[in-house]
Amino acid sequence: MKLFLSFLLLLPALTAGSQPAAAVLDSFVLFGDVVITIDRPANYKKGKATLIILYGLPNGSTTAHTMGRKWTSGDDHRYDIQHIRAQTVFLRKSLKEKNLVVCYLENNYHSWPLWKQRHPDAERLVQAIVDTLYNRFEATDKSLYLNGHSGGGRFIFTYLDSVKEIPSRIRSITFLDSNYGYDSTYTGKFVHWLSKNPGARLNVFAYNDSIALYNGKPLVSSKGGTWFKSHQMLHDLQEFFAFRHHSTDSLEIYQSTEGNISFYLKPNYDQGIYHTQQVELNGFIHSILLGTPKDEKGYKYYGKRAYTPFIQ
Repeated sequence: MKLFLSFLLLLPALTAGSQPAAAVLDSFVLFGDVVITIDRPANYKKGKATLIILYGLPNGSTTAHTMGRKWTSGDDHRYDIQHIRAQTVFLRKSLKEKNLVVCYLENNYHSWPLWKQRHPDAERLVQAIVDTLYNRFEATDKSLYLNGHSGGGRFIFTYLDSVKEIPSRIRSITFLDSNYGYDSTYTGKFVHWLSKNPGARLNVFAYNDSIALYNGKPLVSSKGGTWFKSHQMLHDLQEFFAFRHHSTDSLEIYQSTEGNISFYLKPNYDQGIYHTQQVELNGFIHSILLGTPKDEKGYKYYGKRAYTPFIQ
């Protein structure tokens, strides 16, 4: 495995009403075409519980786009649609008792589906990436969170293809409008993992893209988008878990009675495109805090940006 260290920067992570909290950005390349950028707290302590979040980038975005920055007129809109770095600062303030590490997973094609097509040994490579990042951090108590938006979901599914069963070290899997690759062959792995590991969580966010229009034309096929795939996934899991359902003014929410599975599904009344809003409107924050005592404390999913003071 080839690894090239490209930069190590100490940068401030802005916090409201306090001194800036320093964060270290460490970037390197694996296998010649996978760019990994790690955002970890500068005061990382081995004795603290550690969350290592692997975030698969969406199609067409760079790590800089995904991190986000203050947007000005004429800027690329992609700098203002995810803001994972500012949402990370919010999370660190909420989870002060933990080390929170975010690993941005990018590739030279800016598409995990395309990257997989170009690599016949993709499963082996993805498993090596996950193992490398997990082993990079020393901690007495550490957990892996698999997370990703859009095409980033393909990274997660490729990893699932690479293992016979989902390891217990993985405590959370989140598809932020990114489960295009789902089919029923994954159901058994999810059921076994959730049943065997109390506290493990599966989170799915999607909107009704099956009726969304772009320039007057369908955005995806009726069965090719996350709306169809999420309902298929929910149907499969309902054979093994009981679910409760409730509605808000903008969401249909299904949660297992055990509390370990959540589906946040957004109806689409105007055939609009709500793909990035599911991340932008506190989606990344909610994917980490969902089901914990900090659930919707100081923020609301699909509400006003709670992380605005932290955008750099």
